[in-house]
Amino acid sequence: MAKDKAELLEKMAKSVVEMDDDLTVELAQEYVDQQYDGYDAINMGLAKGMDRAGQLYEEEEYYIPELLMCSDAMYSGLEIIRPHLKQQERSGKSKIVIGVVEGDTHDIGKNLVKIMLETSGFDVVDLGRDIPPIDFVEKAKEIHADLIALSTLMTTTMDGMEEVCQILKEQDLTERIKVMVGGGPISKSFADKIGAHYSEDATKAVKLAQQLVKEEIRC
Repeated sequence: MAKDKAELLEKMAKSVVEMDDDLTVELAQEYVDQQYDGYDAINMGLAKGMDRAGQLYEEEEYYIPELLMCSDAMYSGLEIIRPHLKQQERSGKSKIVIGVVEGDTHDIGKNLVKIMLETSGFDVVDLGRDIPPIDFVEKAKEIHADLIALSTLMTTTMDGMEEVCQILKEQDLTERIKVMVGGGPISKSFADKIGAHYSEDATKAVKLAQQLVKEEIRC
């Protein structure tokens, strides 16, 4: 079995694409045994494998059953990696409401971001998937959240993200509650257009959230 970090990450990604739960677990265990960084295992191994699986799905080489088996393999590896992520304590934890916008039920990316945010010390309230825009705002108001994090993998549901930002604007909440967006079809230009902040992966989402709660980035 490979000991090199880069090789382990590549093999982990490949095992996810090949829907091999057992091998993914074996590679993840070897990875943590080598005491490599757990966040890299998620972003450069497991998530990278799911990205490839998603591309195969778009190219119609994989279908829903294959995609689900890939996600099963990814989650199997995640169960091994997660206990080894370094927890960061924050005094007066910042609160984040996270979820997948209405019309979309794809939540793998959202789940990865949630895990990364939690292990970075944020208090995360997960609304789940297929969530109406108003629900994000109402929950954020209820728990006095600092951020709303929105995810989608479908272009047809991107309007829901804009609607969340519009509701916040109408209720004069844009200075108090900031919005983060991400997912396959999302870009920085789209985020800029709707008045949100964009992150392309889970690790960058954590860094962005940390900057936003420190008010290093203004809406």
